Amino acid sequence: MNRGSNARIIRFAVFALVLITCGFILSKGSSYSGSSLTPANVNPGAAKEVPLGEVNAPAGGVAGNAGAQAAGDLVNQAVQQSKVAPNKGEKVKATFVSLARNSDLHSLAGSIRSVEDRFNHQYNYDWVFLNDKEFSEEFKTEISALVSGKAIFGLIPAEQWGYPEWIDKEKAALVREEMKEKKIIYGDSVSYRHMCRYESGFFWRHEALEPYEFYWRVEPDTKIYCNIDYDVFKWMKDNNKAYGWTISLPEYIETIPTLWDTTKKFMAENPQFVHKNNMMDWISDDGGETYNKCHFWSNFEIASLDLWRSEAYRKYFEYLDKAGGFFYERWGDAPVHSIAAALFLSRDQIHFFNDVGYYHVPFHNCPVNKETRLKNKCVCNPNEDFSWKAYSCTGKFHKVNNIPRPKGWEDYTG
Repeated sequence: MNRGSNARIIRFAVFALVLITCGFILSKGSSYSGSSLTPANVNPGAAKEVPLGEVNAPAGGVAGNAGAQAAGDLVNQAVQQSKVAPNKGEKVKATFVSLARNSDLHSLAGSIRSVEDRFNHQYNYDWVFLNDKEFSEEFKTEISALVSGKAIFGLIPAEQWGYPEWIDKEKAALVREEMKEKKIIYGDSVSYRHMCRYESGFFWRHEALEPYEFYWRVEPDTKIYCNIDYDVFKWMKDNNKAYGWTISLPEYIETIPTLWDTTKKFMAENPQFVHKNNMMDWISDDGGETYNKCHFWSNFEIASLDLWRSEAYRKYFEYLDKAGGFFYERWGDAPVHSIAAALFLSRDQIHFFNDVGYYHVPFHNCPVNKETRLKNKCVCNPNEDFSWKAYSCTGKFHKVNNIPRPKGWEDYTG
């Protein structure tokens, strides 16, 4: 055998040895493949309650031998960093609800896009749209293209969007004239009164809402400022929350002069409905003698439909409706919902969403904690946040419930 042949044999042997070595390394490495980091290997059923907004990634279901613990740690880290897509099998029976007119198409489209981009593209919850007139084909086509869940369009029954038989229409008209002269906001509006009455006593009765347990109210011209990387509906249900809000403030007393007196009469006649652990101290500064006007701004609310379906609330609404204040004054659904939640729920069932960021003209809710804003990729100015201003009722909510305020809140009170 010549020298050239020997060289070729040596080169072939070296090459073969390299291939064998690589094959051995790859075969050993295959027992810890990337598949162990996929969402399917995270056991959501073992999750414990965590602070709102945190993604829980319990260890479990990770294949391996002596390195199983390390693999579990990597799974947790990967889930936290990558915002793993939700487990669709765990969805709550929930929907978004929007009361809208055909003319609201483009202003509502922006609100929907905001919610979808920041939250619902991960979960694909349904949307229910309600109107006192038939929705146009244009509205249904364009809105359906925006939502990731099923779009449901409902017609409001005529008897729920009009004057009940016991209302004196002439008296109601004179009240509107007087309120217009006093320049009370929406004081002369008939449609606004029908809307407030409907949102107070009927939207939750609509057949389109029957399959659902929770809802999130969305109105035209609103914005969500922050990413929401957890299922808010599931969080509400898992933590026994029944009413969630973002902005609170005092109501215009000129619109509700007799609402509290009517409520006091209802409580006196139906004391069994007032929860023992109620939040009276948030809506009254003198033990219930007077109403301090604090209410949750109901254009954003995430709530349990069972609250409104309850006997307590049904009877409360019927009592208010018979009193006529929706038309003889200008009772809004916001103070009605707020008073009911404060009286009929346990105070720990009411939750302040301080991590989503929200805007409805003219008020902003923007997380004042910088870490929260960065984590949730918020696009809002904390200097515009209304939560800790003197006119807000949010500080009082934290005080009466002994809830710590977010870090740095004192810098945003001016």
